[in-house]
Amino acid sequence: MVRPDGTPDWRDRVDAARPRGVPLDPTSERVEGVRPYPTAYDPDHLLITDDELLDEILSILRGAAGDFGWGVRLETVRGERLTDEVARERAGTARRELGLPLVLVARIFPDPQPDRDDEPVPPIDAWRLLQRARGRSDKGLPGVGLDHVISIDPYGSTNPYGSTNPYGSTNPYGSTNPYGSTNPYGSTNPYGSTNAPGPGAYAYPGSGGREVVSYIGDPPRRDDDSIKGRRPVVAFMDTGCGRHAWLPDSIVDRHLHSGGEPVGVVGAATDPEEIGDISGPFDGFLDQAAGHGTFVAGVIRQIAPDADLISIRVADSQGTLLEGEFLEAVRAVAELVIRYARGEGGRPIDVLNLSLSYYHETPEDGQFDQTLVTYLVAARRHGCAVVCSAGNDATDRPAFPAALWRWPDADFTVEDPDDAAPHLSVGALNPNGKSVALFSNVGDWVRVYAPGVAVVSSAPPLNGGIQAGTRNDRYGLRRETIDPDDFTGGFVIWSGTSFAAPYIAGALAEMVGVGLMDGSLDEKPAPRVKALRTAGAKLEKDWKGTTRARA
Repeated sequence: MVRPDGTPDWRDRVDAARPRGVPLDPTSERVEGVRPYPTAYDPDHLLITDDELLDEILSILRGAAGDFGWGVRLETVRGERLTDEVARERAGTARRELGLPLVLVARIFPDPQPDRDDEPVPPIDAWRLLQRARGRSDKGLPGVGLDHVISIDPYGSTNPYGSTNPYGSTNPYGSTNPYGSTNPYGSTNPYGSTNAPGPGAYAYPGSGGREVVSYIGDPPRRDDDSIKGRRPVVAFMDTGCGRHAWLPDSIVDRHLHSGGEPVGVVGAATDPEEIGDISGPFDGFLDQAAGHGTFVAGVIRQIAPDADLISIRVADSQGTLLEGEFLEAVRAVAELVIRYARGEGGRPIDVLNLSLSYYHETPEDGQFDQTLVTYLVAARRHGCAVVCSAGNDATDRPAFPAALWRWPDADFTVEDPDDAAPHLSVGALNPNGKSVALFSNVGDWVRVYAPGVAVVSSAPPLNGGIQAGTRNDRYGLRRETIDPDDFTGGFVIWSGTSFAAPYIAGALAEMVGVGLMDGSLDEKPAPRVKALRTAGAKLEKDWKGTTRARA
């Protein structure tokens, strides 16, 4: 329900604050040969993407569900109930038309049978059902998986180091005069420590944490006079894109449709780029993901000012979404790219930026679904590069989709064809440009590193409940210290691999954009794939090679 002023009511705020999933319990429903690791998932359902084995899969799932007194029915990702026959027909049609499997939801519900099941039946748990079904199948049940919780930054928050207000109090500095002396900074380093320890140091202003900033340079400038072909196009899946002078409707498409249906999430009442405080109590604190998509868009604009942007809102105000929702959006993008390549309408999309990820509980061959790989490879084969953030957990554990390419010594095999545009996973560099951020994920699966710490970019005009620490008006002037969550000035400093990825996405677009705009680069997929692969190889060599040489 939406209040008369267009904001969510108390029910929506409570719902928005609830976690999207539950942590996986690796000790429950053990199966020989399956060694799960931590992740988060929605316990109410599983995802099915193999329509060719749908009848067999449903038979196994329903048999396993019966052991617990549960039943299984089919739905779409958006919640439409389907009969088995209708689901089979829709999935078959989708595969025949575009070669892209359809995502189906196997909804689990209590279904106790008389004289067999105790009541109440055990709590619904998709992991237990998946494991029980795997135990009944000698094939490992491919095409079936958990609906994972995906985060703008996995396992944390959009600001990966704690909270929107990283200081834990309304007055972030802890005293009326935050610095304790007439000279307000008190030392050459105003933040109290020459070397703040650990990854958490990046949470603080002066060390890369989110803070307001004044931008006094020129805005990104577009070439409007010499375009003979078309502009490069960068799509990004995020929290949306708010209002900003750099991001007018003439540059950013905020309403992407495919097949007459909107792609991603719609609805002004839950837009994190328009309403900064959507979830939880009326405390005035901006939600964790508020402004994230606008910041990403601003990075792309700075690196590729000539590019057109497509904003696809997929994440909520906490920066989370479910894998099924994500798959549906990626499939829609792949369809648009394929149809454009075939001359059947669609949209040209040269680069897809994904500043989001999750960890799979069993990242080994045969134990995770390849549907996301199928969608991304289909888009890449038709001329759309994919750029993914590596994550901010200071680990070498592979994060998906960043690690879904053919990297050395991987535990899994994925399709990574040589006739496809690149798939680039991006870690973050410190401002010196020669050291990797301590928070950045690393490993052989991270292909390139780019600036991702204390980055300056655009912010929507959000203003949180924290006030300036001190106000003292004189001579008819409002005089006060910095209001730490007043982003109405339009610019902010922030850190994360989320912001290193759009740097690379923008660089790819800028490099191939030269040929697209002057008309020398053929619009067919093969020439664009070649140009994107060349650009990607150069970026990988320049950034990764330079980082290692200077370390």
